[in-house]
Amino acid sequence: MGETIHQVNGIELCAEVRGPTDGVPLLLVMGLGAQLVSWEDDFVSRLVDRGYRVARFDNRDVGRSTHFDDADIDVMATLRALAKGEQVDVPYTLSDMAADAAALLEELRMSPAHVVGASMGGMIVQTMAIEQPQAVRSVVSIMSTTGDRDVGQPTAEANELLFSPPPTTEDEAVERARASDATWGSPAHRDPDAAVERARREWNRVRNPAGVGRQIVAINASGSRTDALGGVQVPVTVIHGDADTLVTPSGGRRTAEAVPHAVHVELEGMGHNLPRALWPRIMDEIDATVARTRDTDPTRHTD
Repeated sequence: MGETIHQVNGIELCAEVRGPTDGVPLLLVMGLGAQLVSWEDDFVSRLVDRGYRVARFDNRDVGRSTHFDDADIDVMATLRALAKGEQVDVPYTLSDMAADAAALLEELRMSPAHVVGASMGGMIVQTMAIEQPQAVRSVVSIMSTTGDRDVGQPTAEANELLFSPPPTTEDEAVERARASDATWGSPAHRDPDAAVERARREWNRVRNPAGVGRQIVAINASGSRTDALGGVQVPVTVIHGDADTLVTPSGGRRTAEAVPHAVHVELEGMGHNLPRALWPRIMDEIDATVARTRDTDPTRHTD
């Protein structure tokens, strides 16, 4: 099926589902400012070939899902206030985004599902496991962190690029993609052409740079999940690159330490992206996580 719009959690979410109706339900959740097309078509096709029914979607404030343009917020002032521990009204938090994903799974008749999140998407699927356990069979958290401020922080160079002015033309978006690949891409698997292709794909679909700022606020306003992750009951795999400069590897290590019986996979030469060369390994880890649900509770997690 193509892209469809769904009314969930008081907003609209744009989603796409691929794979057989009797496939193993799998939800892909992307990261900061990323759209459903940020998951490459071939990545999704390979998962379908492995027997999954795969849903991908635009988080709130990106792509063709609801934009919160009416929210009156000074992003930088809000971030400074949050860093000081002040109470601040924000448009939404990761809890709202996790509730979005859980409601979407119900709408798609795919709940409960195995959930895979990249970067901010990893934060969202962690929050789903904590707050929306009825929707989650297993969790794979990729290049993400716990919300603790002492781990997973970007390097100075990555932070500077993250907060640089957004591109205003397609050519600027392409240059930004090249800079991102050089700054936080995988040094063992450089692929600037793939980064450029993704940038063009996203630029020519929908642009909402203000939404990125609001998502950054949501991340910072949501606090630490470390204690709550200790109560997660489903199988969890944490995947991180040892060369990640945007969410540094300590974020993945803390996540794995926080979740009982989590599997921690740290991939050599991987940065803050999903290089094609590592897709087979990542998908093998997804398969292994799904298999652990059958081993731990076959009455609940039969597929």
